[in-house]
Amino acid sequence: MILSVAALAIYESSVGNATTPVALHEVEPIEEVAPTPVATPAEMVEEWVISRFDPIMQKVGEEEGQDWRLMSAIAYSESRFIENLVSSQGAAGIMQIRPVVARHFNVPVDDIDDTETNIRLAGMLLTELADMLRIPAATPTDDRLSIILASYNAGIGHVLDARRLARSEGANPNSWAVVSNYLKLKANPDYYTRSEVKAGRFSGSRETLGFVELAMKQYTHY
Repeated sequence: MILSVAALAIYESSVGNATTPVALHEVEPIEEVAPTPVATPAEMVEEWVISRFDPIMQKVGEEEGQDWRLMSAIAYSESRFIENLVSSQGAAGIMQIRPVVARHFNVPVDDIDDTETNIRLAGMLLTELADMLRIPAATPTDDRLSIILASYNAGIGHVLDARRLARSEGANPNSWAVVSNYLKLKANPDYYTRSEVKAGRFSGSRETLGFVELAMKQYTHY
C-alpha cells in the first residue's frame, strides 16, 4: 500500500523532537503495575490466558488478521491493560491510540474510549504498517515483528528512514539489529540531515527500543 505524502505524515514521530511531525502515539513512562482487578459475577468467571480482554483480543485479531497474543503484548507494553489511561500526547486506552489514527480510519475520535474500538484500530494499524513496510516473507519472524512494533511506537516515517540509511550503507534493512542502530543514529546530525532521511531528527530511540524489547518478551511469554 502506498500512501500520499500527507497520509504518511501521520505515521511520523515527534518523540523527543518538537520539530518533526507527530507520532501515531507516544506513551509516557509507566511504572509496571498489575492490571486493575475487576469484580466479575461468579457465573461469568472465565479462565483467562493473558488478561480479561482475551475474548475481545481474539475476536478482533481474527477479524483483522492479527495475532491476538501480539496485540495483547502491545497492550501490556503500552498501558499494562489500563483502559482509561491517557498520555500527555492524547494517546488513549489499552492500545494507546491517538485521535489522528481514528481520523485516518474514519472512526469518530470519541470512539477510541471504547475498548473494542481501541483494539480494532490497533489491529487495522498493524495491518497497514506491515503493508507499507513490505518486509520480505523470508525475513525472520523476530526481525519482522520488531520492525513493525518499532513503527507502531515511533512512527513508520522514522523506521523507513532507518531502513533507507541501512540500504545506502550496504546493511540489511530487514534486520532489527541494523534498523535499531540506525534509529539511534537518527539523533546525529551527520545522519538526520542526509537525503535518505525524510522524517527528520529522531531522539526517541531509547523509548522505542525499550518498547520493542518488552513487547517481544511478552509475546514470547504468551
